[in-house]
Amino acid sequence: MDRFTAMSVFVQVVEQGSFARAAERLGLSTSAVSRHVADLEAHLDVRLLNRTTRTLSLSETGHVYFERAVTLLGDLAEAEALAEAAQTTPRGTIKLTSSAAYAVKHLAPAIADFQVLHPKVNFDVSLSEHFVDLVDEGLDLGIRIGDLGESTLVAKKIGETELIACASPGYLRLHGTPGHPRDLVNHNCFSYAHLSTKDHWRFTDEAGDVVEINVGGTLRSNSGELAIAMAERGAGIALEPCFMFTEALREKRVVRVLKNYRGRATGIHAVYPARRYLSNKVRAFVDFLHARYVAQSTQRPRADCAVETQK
Repeated sequence: MDRFTAMSVFVQVVEQGSFARAAERLGLSTSAVSRHVADLEAHLDVRLLNRTTRTLSLSETGHVYFERAVTLLGDLAEAEALAEAAQTTPRGTIKLTSSAAYAVKHLAPAIADFQVLHPKVNFDVSLSEHFVDLVDEGLDLGIRIGDLGESTLVAKKIGETELIACASPGYLRLHGTPGHPRDLVNHNCFSYAHLSTKDHWRFTDEAGDVVEINVGGTLRSNSGELAIAMAERGAGIALEPCFMFTEALREKRVVRVLKNYRGRATGIHAVYPARRYLSNKVRAFVDFLHARYVAQSTQRPRADCAVETQK
């Protein structure tokens, strides 16, 4: 019996909550997973799991063994990562997650440029509007826009964007153009579910004073692209990161309202699990994204919002 393999299988069974899900995660048959756990229990001469036809739970000894096994396997993974980091050339696959809008507009060109420098690095990208659990999904890296809250993830800033409010010219002709944030109470304002502020919009005037207003409207969504599409159709006012409005502003499908007020700046971060050693390939990509952000910030601060001034 390979004790490390059996231990890894046992940990997966506990974390996945069933033999079948562990088998699917590991690419093994359910019978093979069951055999690994049985062999481990036989080797230790102790029952680690209490099994019934419907439930699976750790025995008292199983709890202790599971905690030590997770630590031991984590140390092994870190040792392997250290060996990988010793390589001078980043290689392998980076598994990351990002929102679709940011990935298409910013991540795609960054990945293409990075692969010119590091052609032995591949990417497996999962696009989602939800903040997925990096550890549960087996991901190396996540790109997060907005407040990180009480996250235990390690974060490195790779960008910044400003929240701006936009509406279609047709909507403004019918309902009027707000001249002050407090005018928004008379408008149909769309809420973005992933913003911590949601229905509480904040602006800063030219004197640096903060103006906050509670808004209301007929749409709340976890998709910024949906809110923008609704705004383009003349249904209301959307508050989203300015990079998401680039094409709509350029093509005049929407216009920015409250131009004399700055929206809240929000950070864009590359995040990864704190307990996971950062591999050479991931570290190289995170550093690349950060350097790219610094260079762009120096050349043209808040570059994503500059489109509205173009002729």
